[in-house]
Amino acid sequence: MSDLILDHIVVRRGGRAILDDLSLHFPAGRLTAVVGPNGAGKSTMLDVAAGLLAPDAGAVRLGETPLPAIGRKVLARRRAYLPQRAGVEWPVNVERVVALGLTSSLPAFGALPDALLPAVEDALAACDLLALRHRSATALSGGELARAMLARAIVGDPELLIVDEPTAGLDPRHAMDAMRRLRTRADAGRTVILAIHDLDLALNHADGIVAIREGRLLAEGPVLDVVTEDLLCTLYDVRVRILRDADGVAVRFLDDRRPG
Repeated sequence: MSDLILDHIVVRRGGRAILDDLSLHFPAGRLTAVVGPNGAGKSTMLDVAAGLLAPDAGAVRLGETPLPAIGRKVLARRRAYLPQRAGVEWPVNVERVVALGLTSSLPAFGALPDALLPAVEDALAACDLLALRHRSATALSGGELARAMLARAIVGDPELLIVDEPTAGLDPRHAMDAMRRLRTRADAGRTVILAIHDLDLALNHADGIVAIREGRLLAEGPVLDVVTEDLLCTLYDVRVRILRDADGVAVRFLDDRRPG
């Protein structure tokens, strides 16, 4: 398994730096949560990390190999990327959508090759989709579709898994299930990176935190070392309290405008 390295990344749009000299290290066997306010540059950073967006400056390496030097087919096997608002336009069933995570050349219709069935079955079960396997993906609710797309991302067991807001639209049970599934991948030695707004989930499941604001790195490191009330106040421009007990860590945002 390989670490992912971002080295002095710069991305500019319209003369403005979306990412400004960003250097990050994502170790294998670790789940790293990328946090920050809307517009901080999180999704752009994930696009660069996945090899989908070439930076204006800087370099990305998977292990010792520059990402552009890895062929597309090889990279597709080694890396899975789940963007925000991933969708399905064709009325194919859930089982087929998940199987597409194993091969981009899979026919849209017809029986699945026998060799793919065990991995597809495991991914469907992991994301609580067995009862929905024959339903058209275009008929799913938003939360059901999010689970199907996560199953598609994990079905090939990639060494690098990058996901953007994987718990958005999920009910609490399935959000926790999704985080546990990502945690399992990291524990198995994979490099797992996710952008997430739910700080409670991030703090209770991630090994490390990357905090980004306005395209710049504010903090990076182990959760317990990095996440403080002062950091979160600076990151989100709001007063914060971090609560810890036997059940884990919770973040409470305080509204200064509230009377009393």
